[in-house]
Amino acid sequence: MLAGKHIAILAEEDFEDSEFTEPLRAMKDAGASVLIVGSGSKRSYTGKRGSAKVTVDTTADKVEASQFDAIIVPGGYAPDKMRLHQPMVDLIRKAHAEGKIIAAICHGPQLLISADIVKGRRVTSWPSVAVDLKNAGAIWVDEPVVRDGNIITARKPADLPKFNKAIIEALL
Repeated sequence: MLAGKHIAILAEEDFEDSEFTEPLRAMKDAGASVLIVGSGSKRSYTGKRGSAKVTVDTTADKVEASQFDAIIVPGGYAPDKMRLHQPMVDLIRKAHAEGKIIAAICHGPQLLISADIVKGRRVTSWPSVAVDLKNAGAIWVDEPVVRDGNIITARKPADLPKFNKAIIEALL
């Protein structure tokens, strides 16, 4: 289904375990090539629940947005840490400028705020991120999954099946 598609999943310490592992599994099951891209702060990261540990394939400063068809940003505490690394912010900004699919769940949109790509866009997130998105000029809605052009957002782990489906459909 997604043979020939290249997807980056961003990694940092304290990602929401299922929001990393389930999209990774879904994209690989759909036939996509997936690269785990870290911030550069470490080589391996552990999920905030401790049930998942990932080792990165590369770091954000060593890849180009043009290498990917989509970038997935898991939630948890990781996005707040990712936004402290300029190469991660730049990767999102450049991918967006190139029209690539940017998919963020839960707290993931925090990185999109730092990349300054949410103004005027309809998005969703974990409820505590809503005020930040609104302050950044986004139109926040409480829906399981929202797609506005190349940006796909979801609220929480329970929305993962719909989130994964939306990413796959956007790449077909």
